[in-house]
Amino acid sequence: MNEMDTSGSNSRAFFQHEAAIVESPFIGERTRIWAFAHVLPRARIGADCNICDHTFIENEVVVGDRVTVKCGVQLWDGVTLESDVFIGPNATFTNDRYPRSRRERLPTGPTIVRKGASIGANATILPGIVVGERAMVGAGAVVTRDVPADTVVAGNPARIIGYVGVDPQPLQTPSRAAGSPLKPSQVRGATLHRLPLIEDLRGCLTFGEARKHIPFEIKRFFLVFDVKSREIRGEHAHRAQHQFLICVRGSCHSVADDGECREEFILDDPTLGLYLEPMVWGVQYKYSADAVLLVLTSDIYDAEDYIRNYDDFLAGKKRSWRSE
Repeated sequence: MNEMDTSGSNSRAFFQHEAAIVESPFIGERTRIWAFAHVLPRARIGADCNICDHTFIENEVVVGDRVTVKCGVQLWDGVTLESDVFIGPNATFTNDRYPRSRRERLPTGPTIVRKGASIGANATILPGIVVGERAMVGAGAVVTRDVPADTVVAGNPARIIGYVGVDPQPLQTPSRAAGSPLKPSQVRGATLHRLPLIEDLRGCLTFGEARKHIPFEIKRFFLVFDVKSREIRGEHAHRAQHQFLICVRGSCHSVADDGECREEFILDDPTLGLYLEPMVWGVQYKYSADAVLLVLTSDIYDAEDYIRNYDDFLAGKKRSWRSE
């Protein structure tokens, strides 16, 4: 084992095991490259990385700072790992959707694993995939489409099964008292409400009145139903519209995110309503087979009111925080 200095334009000290082959001069400070790893000449690896045994890094690969690549991983041309990424043992990256022997690789888009994401052991990532920031890909998952930021995906094909940093439990065990909001969530702009319930021998009835049980004048409603449980709805915020969500049949999970905090709610009772103010990112998923979600809104449909990109949402929140 020896300590080496790179000879590239950014000369920095890094550690190279004596059984490793490092042809690239573009290796960051304090990076450690272990036995039987092979790094080709044009690969770029940042500082404080840990490149474990039996890894192969091709030429057109970019690795950020503080990245861990565990044993048995190959990073092929077109793969970018941003800073603070973790790649588990034997995770497989691909860069050709239609591979054939002795034929030039067909062009595909880059494969990008965004900052802070983790790829579990033995997962397979198809070419041209973007894994979002802080996302978690489960062991053995086969990722066939982009993974949104902060999601947990698993299975073959990989599907969203949860969100990083949230516990899928009801906000509280709510009482039957109607009217005022239940205990506020950690998410600014999201509250769970109890609607009135009338029970007698003929059955049950629930209702809501604008500005009394529902905190705005209702201009529009829509219903979401016949959703496959693995599918995701929502994934947007509104600039000005208010929303009130009621799962009138079955159940679904709703994630609310204010840019700093995130919380997951289980809507499984037609007397429960989730109020989302403007500039709260909302996602609905884990629909039961019979789920019917009623959404009440404060205005008619306006495509310009939607923010569908999470990074744009965060940028808008930061601007509003600075103006407060």
